[in-house]
Amino acid sequence: MKFSKANRRRKIHYGIRNKISGTAGRPRLAVYRSNRFIYCQIVNDLEGKTLASASSREEAVGQSGNKADQAKLVGKLIGERAKSLQIENIVFDRGGYLYHGRVKALADGAREAGLKF
Repeated sequence: MKFSKANRRRKIHYGIRNKISGTAGRPRLAVYRSNRFIYCQIVNDLEGKTLASASSREEAVGQSGNKADQAKLVGKLIGERAKSLQIENIVFDRGGYLYHGRVKALADGAREAGLKF
């Protein structure tokens, strides 16, 4: 197996997924970060269903500011959507990425919107 950043991240993500799981009472906030955009979704792993999602590709976020600012807006957006579904407590799944930069900005935005994790 060739070692690359993507393979290393995938291995870390599998380790994280073995430890955490989203339930109906406390779903999982999964984050995916590409070079250009950031995506997140709230997942109930017991039923295998996505309850809410948000990304920096949406018009509500726009392409203003830098990528960290956009990630914070995505966090606020997912927090608002979770609140509308009466979801307050979540498990944060950083997806194998370091808790730094855009991932941290998304988490901070979600916390500002009222999510607890």
